[in-house]
Amino acid sequence: MKSKVISLSDASRHFRDGMSILFGGFMGVGTPPLLIQAIMDSGIKDLTIIGNDTSFPATGVGPLVVEKRVRKIIASHIGLNPEAGRQMMAKEVEVELVPQGTLAERIRAGGSGLGGVLTPTGIGTIVEEGKQRVTVQGKDYLLEEPIRADLAIVHATRGDKAGNLYYRLTTRNFNPLVALAADTVLAQVDELVEIGSMDPDLIMTPAALVDGVIKG
Repeated sequence: MKSKVISLSDASRHFRDGMSILFGGFMGVGTPPLLIQAIMDSGIKDLTIIGNDTSFPATGVGPLVVEKRVRKIIASHIGLNPEAGRQMMAKEVEVELVPQGTLAERIRAGGSGLGGVLTPTGIGTIVEEGKQRVTVQGKDYLLEEPIRADLAIVHATRGDKAGNLYYRLTTRNFNPLVALAADTVLAQVDELVEIGSMDPDLIMTPAALVDGVIKG
C-alpha cells in the first residue's frame, strides 16, 4: 500500500463552493478540527453540511455556521448552537431536521448503494411531509432516501499512512458511517503509525475508503 498522507494545502484542493460535506462526531467530539479550519481558511461557501448536530459556536462545524458559510444543514438537532437556530428562524439557512436513527440509516444506505430505508418514525408528523408512505405486511413506513455527499471529513484516534482508521469511544459516532457515503474521504488522525502496524481487528474504516490522511 502507498502512503496517503497529505498536507492541509493538498486537502484544500478538494474544496469548492456549493459542495456537500458529511462530517463525523457528536457535539464536536470526533469532528476533525484541522480540516474544519482548512475549510474555513479556504473561503468556500454555500455548503450543505450533514451530520448529527451543529455542535457549539466555537467547536466542530459550529464556526462554519457562525461565519455563514452554510446554505443547508441536515442534522438531528441544532439546539446547542444558538446561531444555527437564529439563522433557521431568520430563513438565512435551510435546515432539514432528521431523527437521529433515521439519519444514520440514510447515510448507511447511501454508503451501501441502497435505494433508501423504511422506517415508521415520523408517520403522522411534520417529518412525513413530502415523503412516500409504503405499506409492508399491513404496517406503514416512510421511505427515507439515501444520503451521499461530495466530501466526508472524519477524525480518527489512530490511523496508518495508508488510511486504515480506528476511532475511540465517542469519536466512533457517525465517523465510520460517513466514510462510506462520500466521493472523497479525508481523515485527521491523532496518532499516525506505519503501514502494517495496526491490528486488523481494530480497523473500523479500511484504507480503501480513504483518499487522504492528515496528521493531527
